[in-house]
Amino acid sequence: MSRSTTRTATGTRWRLGLTATALLTATALLPAPAHAEDATDYTITVDPAARGAAIDDTMYGVFFEDINRAADGGLYAELVQNRSFEYSTADNRTYTPLTSWTVDGTAQVLNDTGRLNERNRAYLSLGAGSSVTNAGYNTGVRVEQGKKYDFSVWARAENGTTLTVGLQDADGTLATARTVAAKGGWAKYRATFTATRTSSDGRLTVASSAAAALDMVSLFPRDTYKHQSNGLRKDLAEKVAALKPGFLRFPGGCLVNTGSMQDYSEASGWQRARAYQWKDTIGPVEERATNANFWGYNQSYGLGYYEYFRFAEDVGAMPLPVVPALVTGCGQNRAVDDDALLQRHIQDTLDLIEFANGPVTSTWGRKRARMGHPEPFHLTHLGVGNEENLPVEFMARFKQFRTAIEAEYPDITVVSNSGPDDSGSTFDTAWQLNRDENVAMVDEHYYNSPQWFLQNNDRYDSYDRGGPKVFLGEYASQGNAFRNGLAEAAYMTGLERNADVVKLASYAPMFANEDYVQWSPDMVWFNNHASWNSANYEVQKLFMTNVGDRVVPSTATSTPAVSGPVSGAVGLSTWATSAAYDDVKVTGADGNTLLSDDFSGDASRWTHTGGGSWSVQDGQYVQTDEAAENTMVSAGDPAWHDYDLHVKATKRSGKEGFLVAFGVKDTGNYYWWNLGGWNNTQSAVEQAVDGGKSTLLAKAGGVETGRAYDIDIKVRGRQVTLYLAGQEWGRFTDDKPAEPFRQVVTADRKTGDLIVKVVNAQSVDARTAVDLGGAKVSTRAHVTTLTAAPDAVNSETATPVAPVTSTFTGVADRFTYTFPANSVTFLRIKQK
Repeated sequence: MSRSTTRTATGTRWRLGLTATALLTATALLPAPAHAEDATDYTITVDPAARGAAIDDTMYGVFFEDINRAADGGLYAELVQNRSFEYSTADNRTYTPLTSWTVDGTAQVLNDTGRLNERNRAYLSLGAGSSVTNAGYNTGVRVEQGKKYDFSVWARAENGTTLTVGLQDADGTLATARTVAAKGGWAKYRATFTATRTSSDGRLTVASSAAAALDMVSLFPRDTYKHQSNGLRKDLAEKVAALKPGFLRFPGGCLVNTGSMQDYSEASGWQRARAYQWKDTIGPVEERATNANFWGYNQSYGLGYYEYFRFAEDVGAMPLPVVPALVTGCGQNRAVDDDALLQRHIQDTLDLIEFANGPVTSTWGRKRARMGHPEPFHLTHLGVGNEENLPVEFMARFKQFRTAIEAEYPDITVVSNSGPDDSGSTFDTAWQLNRDENVAMVDEHYYNSPQWFLQNNDRYDSYDRGGPKVFLGEYASQGNAFRNGLAEAAYMTGLERNADVVKLASYAPMFANEDYVQWSPDMVWFNNHASWNSANYEVQKLFMTNVGDRVVPSTATSTPAVSGPVSGAVGLSTWATSAAYDDVKVTGADGNTLLSDDFSGDASRWTHTGGGSWSVQDGQYVQTDEAAENTMVSAGDPAWHDYDLHVKATKRSGKEGFLVAFGVKDTGNYYWWNLGGWNNTQSAVEQAVDGGKSTLLAKAGGVETGRAYDIDIKVRGRQVTLYLAGQEWGRFTDDKPAEPFRQVVTADRKTGDLIVKVVNAQSVDARTAVDLGGAKVSTRAHVTTLTAAPDAVNSETATPVAPVTSTFTGVADRFTYTFPANSVTFLRIKQK
């Protein structure tokens, strides 16, 4: 998943996770346009005789990435954490091989020639009469009364050794203990428990009567999704199945193209972070090498490529794997220059296709069959790369992948991408290269504010109908409140209207364990005993289960919007950097000085609205905390407009550059020029609206440490011009309205329904005249409505955002319907 310029203050996804809670609660919808309360009457006009874009069955799908403990401790049903004692500081600096385990007696983790196998490098040496206890995930091991749980362990012990296995919590036993007689070399032993009580705080204990070696200590619920072995947690998998996804993209975004691209055997030391390589993840689970996860924990690969393909099949989705292109992303930005390694990865990709589609007589088809699936998985699409920020280097490697794949598998659609952002120099370069190379499909990713989604419903209206198709592989509006779902729903009407260009789309990311969050928002939240749908999930489900086959062209009146000038105070900030500021001057358009501060005295005119450590030093205002993120200080009047801002800024040390803000209303509403963001690789102007950010202008390039930069920003009306060292850097006009009333109409060939989909993302009802253009229809419509307060958030204990179904009996060729405030409404109308 995914790393756009609008995911955080400085735009990279891996940093956004650090401020996820704030975004979850603070992101807000743009206030209703001025005079919106007077503009509650709308008209929707449908032209049933016109032929709109066909909508593929695979239009909407899901994206899975192992982030927020989405796999281990999540979708993967294993209840034991660190089951093979492989955790290490390579995964997380707080980890040890005994993380999540407690020892009673003597035990040590060894890594020697006595190991279970070459890839399962660590094992536990347990002393006679000693025991180890596992704490599971969240609050413990979850068991439910009357349900069965399958235990297994690989052990090496002298003859006559007894392993005693128990389940208990603070209140006592949870199941009758089981004993296993272990003897001889490494062997797998099994036992079954039936829980006598329900508990979310269980512990699994293994005790040994004599010295023994243990590895792969496992406990699985018998009742996995579709009763698959090495299977999936049922409630989470069922939530995915309920969406009826057209495709499943896996195994992730940043997981794909970060870390070492080398073979496992080339890794130095006990563990080394490696890019996700599919061959590591198949075969017997005890032979799959664990790996450091990009998001700061260990991944067991128990949920591997075979399980992903099987899951896609089980939910009726097209599998869409993504492989690394040897250009790293997600802040790493490195092109691997090793032709032999590149050719190996290309061959691995060809082998992957054979694994998915090859006959049982082929090398990799035989491996698939031995895992239990002789039939092919019908792979048709494959992504190469993910959000590379080096488009030229990426395309050079992508072409080699595509050439090799098309030579052997001409029916496979090879998907490229356009980098980590919705716009900017990387995006423009990547798209031009994709067009030049006649790429079939381009994967776009972006995470923006609700306002951006309301402003950009027409994004794909102007895309070249004859150019590469779009796979919108990752998008979200930076929050899980209903206002976010409303903005995304409004945007999705534009995706459907442009279904001839946007062929695939998936919200991201999908899962988050509430106790292990690196990134937010997320579609489904869970802990070890419950799961719940976000407002965003409910929006996605409504669209995904009511797609239709073809767009029926329609138009609607718009909401008048009145926009005043860009106004607000000015600000200074840093992000993971120490910087110094001087000679701040704000001059009105009439030439009057509004603010002048050379910091020859104190900084009393500046108000701290962020963190960091600010002080006046040698006539400069200096922020010295390199770990602090968004250290905003502001000065001036929020009513200021039409002014010139001058600042002298110097980066002293750290990862990034500096940020100069204007139009500052409060802590969540402002613009800033982010110079040297994204690990000092690019600069951009970002707009924050109630905490959610969007990029308005972006260019590649960073700043030099120790160099003093003259920065000038000219604000006139809605137009802003930016100057760096006296030269114009860029300009933009922020005058695009955020339209809260959007619609699309589709036809469902199977049912004969017209589906009128309307989003009213404002705080007043929308009384609407609907003209069906002479279509002969039933008088009765089936209605599904999502409506709630804009700040409503679903949780484990409350679901204020949930669909309500009803019947409307006033349908005619022309009829009036009032769409509630803050609502998404689908009318399914039978055509005669």
